[in-house]
Amino acid sequence: MSAVLTRRPGLGRIRTARAPLYAACLGFAVLVVLGALLAPWLTPADPNAVDLGNALAGPSAEHLFGADAAGRDTLARLLTGARTSLLGPLGVVVFSTVAGVAVGLAAGWRGGRLDAVLSRGTELVFAFPGMLLAILIVSVYGEGLLAPVLALAVAYLPYVSRLTRSLVLAERRRPYVSAYQVQGHSGLQICLRHVLPNIAPIVLAQSTVNFGYALMDLAGLSFLGLGVPALTPDWGRMVFDGQTAVQAGYPLSAILPCVAIVLTVVAFNVVGERWADRVAGRNQ
Repeated sequence: MSAVLTRRPGLGRIRTARAPLYAACLGFAVLVVLGALLAPWLTPADPNAVDLGNALAGPSAEHLFGADAAGRDTLARLLTGARTSLLGPLGVVVFSTVAGVAVGLAAGWRGGRLDAVLSRGTELVFAFPGMLLAILIVSVYGEGLLAPVLALAVAYLPYVSRLTRSLVLAERRRPYVSAYQVQGHSGLQICLRHVLPNIAPIVLAQSTVNFGYALMDLAGLSFLGLGVPALTPDWGRMVFDGQTAVQAGYPLSAILPCVAIVLTVVAFNVVGERWADRVAGRNQ
């Protein structure tokens, strides 16, 4: 009996229409990462060099994107600030993914009381606003990158653990799990060697989406003065510092980091959702 593959009407056109957007977002995300890594070589200006004589200077050969209210080069701060703006969300994603996968794997595989306890715990964390948790922790430990990263990692953990738990429950019903159990493999071996590799693509795709949201949250904390120290180049901090320039009629130093935040969040979200769609399509 031959299998007949069917395609929903218009699905191919939809995927074709999404392809240019995905390619553009992926290319932009790569450029942002490269710009952050190569920042010292892309611009010779010191991002923290104060030059009051060039305060609020417009674009010129010396300052391609102008200067802020303190005379600091906007392009240098934008590229250097990409490092902090990307490093923080990366820490949130790594911590939340590792911890969330561990919790979800244990809950989904063991079930019973352990599943009930872990599920109630993640629901409790899920009910607490992540930004509020970050503000409380930063108010106790002071400004810096570590405290908000850890706070947001805890806030993002339930998303990863819930997804992992549901994927593990689906994997447990597959025939290969019973086959390995009959062969005498322990639950830990099956989870680490077979279940985890099978669910990893979907979890990583979701983590890519979480990266964009974490970037936006950390930028918001920096704008409120609760993130990185004042002199550290950061996109959220640049928006805060640019308020003076906006009031003086020179909005470029505030608009550029805003545009960078929005485009980067959109790019990572589109890339992550496209990867998730591809993985889901292969598993169907």
